[in-house]
Amino acid sequence: MAEKRDYYEVLGVERDADQRTIKRAFLKKAREVHPDVSDDPDAEAKFKEVNEAYSVLSDEQKRANYDRFGSADGPGMGSGYVDFSDIFGGMGMDDIFSSFFGGGSSRGGGTARRTHGRDMAITLTVTLEEAARGCTKTVSYDRLSTCEDCHGTGGADGAKEKQCPRCHGTGFVTTVQRSIFGQVQSSSPCPECHGDGTVIDRPCDMCGGQGRMPTHEKIDIEVPAGIASGRQLRVRGYGEAGFRGAPSGDLIVSVQVAEHDRFQRSGDDLFCTVDVPMASAALGCTVEVAGILDDERVKVEIPAGTQFGDAITVDGYGMPCSGAPGTRGRLIVRAAVRVPEKLTGPQREALERFAEAMGETTAPRKTVGDRIRDAIDDILE
Repeated sequence: MAEKRDYYEVLGVERDADQRTIKRAFLKKAREVHPDVSDDPDAEAKFKEVNEAYSVLSDEQKRANYDRFGSADGPGMGSGYVDFSDIFGGMGMDDIFSSFFGGGSSRGGGTARRTHGRDMAITLTVTLEEAARGCTKTVSYDRLSTCEDCHGTGGADGAKEKQCPRCHGTGFVTTVQRSIFGQVQSSSPCPECHGDGTVIDRPCDMCGGQGRMPTHEKIDIEVPAGIASGRQLRVRGYGEAGFRGAPSGDLIVSVQVAEHDRFQRSGDDLFCTVDVPMASAALGCTVEVAGILDDERVKVEIPAGTQFGDAITVDGYGMPCSGAPGTRGRLIVRAAVRVPEKLTGPQREALERFAEAMGETTAPRKTVGDRIRDAIDDILE
């Protein structure tokens, strides 16, 4: 299996197959080769191949790239697209399918209850500019979603629920094992009904009676203006789908704001450094700084006598305040007073007169002969 096969061949579908056909083919193949149910020694490799084919063909953009370039890595997904199919909370399609085969889990003693879907979590990184203006990011990920065929009921048309014959409706099976300490009794969710206590007399062909199925999904995440690193956004109902119509979990998005090359952020305040010529710092001047928002230009008044490292505050040009719409933090500009490295003759004379007026002692100006002697001494050393 070292040589990659055509993805359409892997799933056994035609190149013009619609998404419904691709999804059905994937589920059928995945059930056959998943390591949890197959004895084939190559089951894991085969499942990864099926999963890879589905992750490409189930995404319209990736599929278009694959059809055109022979690879899912085409010109790109657009500036707002993020693919989390491999890093989604450490949970890939293999884990999704393992959960699918395991079904629901119990929520305590007594009769097992239908389980709600679990919450799922991702980390979404945005730039400082995106955090400042707000943005929409499209994320793609794998999850157990509500079955499209049975709409979450788990049954085919006309199907009915009945008590599980194995656990008699308790949702649990009890096993007894002998040990050196005598008989050990343990209880676990029923493998027949997956802990639900009931079974479907005519299960849905697509989901096998669970009311949910593995799928590759893409949704838009609205990132509000002014968001800070570590803040979580909750998208209701986009986590794992519940077992047989139970409520779905939520998608929890932890936002991280990337470091910026010009600005440092502290709360809603932004810090940056601006070069100020020595004479301008002494006399005072106005400098223009590019702001964080698009095409924003900020005029900063540098007061006379500004020293290296002095901070000048400009209100209303920092990050938008998420708790107070329409307001922004401060822009704090640190002055980096720049001393000229090379001087023309007139410039040096002007500075010498300035130093003399200030009563400062400066190094005497070297003649051409002095510079020649210094160069010879450097060579001899």
